[in-house]
Amino acid sequence: MSLIAGSYERFIWGFKLKPQTHDPSSQSLTLTQIFSYPSHIAPITTVAAAGPAAASGSSDDTIHIYDLSSAASLGPLHHFNSSITSLSFYCPPSLSFPRNLLSAAADGTISIFDTEPFVLLKSFRSHKKGINDLAVHPSGKLALSVSRDGCLAMSNLIRGKRSFCCKLGKEATIVKFDGSEERFFMASEAKIGVHVAEDARLLTELDNEKRVLCAAPGESGILFTGGESRSITAWDTNSGKVAYSIEDAHSTRVKGIVVLTKDGGSEDDPYLVASASSDGIIRVWDVRMAIKGKPNPLAEANTKSRLTCLAGSSLKSFKRPKIGKSAPKEEDSAE
Repeated sequence: MSLIAGSYERFIWGFKLKPQTHDPSSQSLTLTQIFSYPSHIAPITTVAAAGPAAASGSSDDTIHIYDLSSAASLGPLHHFNSSITSLSFYCPPSLSFPRNLLSAAADGTISIFDTEPFVLLKSFRSHKKGINDLAVHPSGKLALSVSRDGCLAMSNLIRGKRSFCCKLGKEATIVKFDGSEERFFMASEAKIGVHVAEDARLLTELDNEKRVLCAAPGESGILFTGGESRSITAWDTNSGKVAYSIEDAHSTRVKGIVVLTKDGGSEDDPYLVASASSDGIIRVWDVRMAIKGKPNPLAEANTKSRLTCLAGSSLKSFKRPKIGKSAPKEEDSAE
């Protein structure tokens, strides 16, 4: 399993999570650094990972692609006129490498890339102002986005255009689908709404003490959140109550949370969650221990930089794609 983190200082950090010993019963883990270099010329705003592929976006209007299995950079993508604010891969369960990369930008546009090789298929405007976050439905057919314009938009990824938009009561900063495909989550300041995916109906609202800066869906309706409270909270979204939490998980605000699972994982696998804070610390937790009390991190790394985002992935074998030329015509199909 690998983690990728972006920083305000323009550095991208890559780590591999592996056992310290060869004893399969041991839960001693280590985060081994596999790369670190200034990949952008401005602060990194977002990262994404799926299988052996990873990507970073920046306020320098570019996306950089990485091969985690060889710790190599595959090069940049230059198709943008504004800062990249959110990235998301779409990887069908039957494939070992993601099929598409989606990006959202500060000018309100969404871009769809084919990942084999990385070529631009479609770019379209979904919002009037900058997009805060983007979530791809597990089917790969649609995406939700929230923006500084105070709207929630649904985009048809097959046709490559916005299909629905509604005004929210207040600006949302985070949107995520859960693993069941039936619900999604929207965060605004310290509140998170749990919505039905079919009609966006509000089911329940989760009240955090402080502003939420990151969220990651887990299993069985659990949603992990982090932010200015410096804690990691596991919410039972079925009841709307806190299932358990790791108080003071970091000494500063939590900027990224990733739920890590093994390839073909079973119930016997440790349930691992990684978190990153703005003081440069990345920690990995077995959250089952949080039910019994505050756990100690299973692994920790100090990047000594101001981290802004975190993503994680399980590695699988794949044939490395090449960076291709874009298809600039917007009338091209996204298929």
